[in-house]
Order: sequence, then structure tokens, then C-alpha cells
Amino acid sequence: MKPFSRIISGTMSWGDWGKKLSIPQMQELIEKAVDIGIHTFDHADIYGGYTTEKSFGEAFKKSSLPREKVQFITKCGIQIPCEARPVQVKHYDYTTSHIQASVDNSLKNLNTEYLDLLLLHRPSPLIDEKIINDIIKKLQREGKVKEFGVSNFTSPQMDLIQQNMPLAWNQIECSLTHEESMFNGTLDRMKIRGIGAMAWSPLGTYFKDNSFKKKRIKKVLLPLCQKYESSEDQILLAWLLYHPSKIYPVVGTTSLTRLKRAFEAIKIKLEISDWFLLLEASMGKPVP
Repeated sequence: MKPFSRIISGTMSWGDWGKKLSIPQMQELIEKAVDIGIHTFDHADIYGGYTTEKSFGEAFKKSSLPREKVQFITKCGIQIPCEARPVQVKHYDYTTSHIQASVDNSLKNLNTEYLDLLLLHRPSPLIDEKIINDIIKKLQREGKVKEFGVSNFTSPQMDLIQQNMPLAWNQIECSLTHEESMFNGTLDRMKIRGIGAMAWSPLGTYFKDNSFKKKRIKKVLLPLCQKYESSEDQILLAWLLYHPSKIYPVVGTTSLTRLKRAFEAIKIKLEISDWFLLLEASMGKPVP
């Protein structure tokens, strides 16, 4: 199986929840991302109100790329009230029938015969690990799902699923401004259990607000940009990539320039003191 690209392209903002890219625009972005070296694409059935997967699938079908040159990740389980899904209330559905239907629908929308990775999008208080075990093994026997994992699961929630079903990945929120998983045992448990780490929102809130935290980070970050001849977003990604859990950032931009910068961040090797300077700036105090 082809390894996932070290930087993963997140598609949440490609469609109706963001840039509203046309099919030709998506096709161009897919092809140019692969040219850069980013050949893994992260989806969820709910993106764009259950519409983005289908648009992406149509765009990929029009591209010249063979399926084995790319990887598709998708998530299922969240039910949100919207035009395409008129459910009564937002909830999580991890019944056998829903997971089966979600996978079949994602396969159809993405114009593919298999998913490289299926993730349970968020933990549910009603999740039954035996049901998960049975349906995922069935989907894997059928060749519809290559690898299985979760998203946003805590250490005990991962343990619950892993009683009978090995997990390949957990996609969590992790960044310089959201570093809790580095201290609460989540990443440690994942490393012990052989669960790969992916990070959504890998740039955190740095470009989203003008908080005191951002000002502290910026004061440290700008001199490092000069030192490493890199941009702010590259240093933030390099900080995340430094971690021994080998975190795979899921980058949500639709800008080709930013995708290139993200991929080039792989080459940046921070000094350990610089890594802790950034952490201290984010926390607002020295490490204990």
C-alpha cells in the first residue's frame, strides 16, 4: 500500500463550506497537489452538507491520475440537519446499516472501489465496539476499506474500540496553539499502541485571531522565520512535524502556493531550544 503523503490535503473548504470550487478548479488543484508531492486527500461525508465528496469524485474522474497514485481518506458517523440530510437533530450514528450505507455512498461519490482509510468522525456515547468490529471487518473483507481508524477519540475511547479492532490512525486537533494531546497522554497512548497520528487544523488559531497568545507566539516566530528562511506557516508546521509521534498535518488550504509551502516545511529541522521557545510562547509560561 502506498504510504500517505507527509502533508495531507484536507478538502473541507473545497466546496459549499468554503471556496465553492468548480469541478475544473478541483481537478486542477488535485493534479497540481499531486505534482507537488501531496497525494493523500482527506474527506468526510458531511463536508459541504454532504456534497463535497461527489464534486471531488467528479473532478478526480476527469483528471489523468490513476487511482493507485493517490489515497482517499473519509469519515462517517455525524448526522447533521441540512438540505441533503433532513434529520431532526444533529447526532452520531454508528449502527451497522449507517456505516455500510455511508461507505457505499462515499465510494460512489468519490468514483472509487475502495477507501484507503475510513475514520469514525467523532466519538458517540452510544458507540458499541462489537458493532464497529463486525462491520469494519466485513468492509475490509469486501475490499471496500483498506485501513480503519478514528477521529477526535480520547485514550479510553480508543482503548474501547481496540479491544477487538486494531486502529491504524487517530485524527486529532493538534497544533502549537492546541498542544493538549502532547501532555494528556493521547499521543503517548497512540505511540504505545501503534496508532498513527494525523492533525487537523495544524496551524491552530494563529491566523484566525489576534489574541495575546498569538502576539506572544509572533514575537518568537518572526525571528525564527529569518533564522530558518521560512514563512510563519512553515515554522508552525515544522514545530508539529518535529514531534516523535510523526504527526501527519492535514492542511485545509485551497491555495497552491500555501500547499507548496506546507510541503517544503518537511525539510525544516528546528533546533530543540527553538521548539521549546515556541511552546513557552504559546503556554505563556515555561514548561513545568
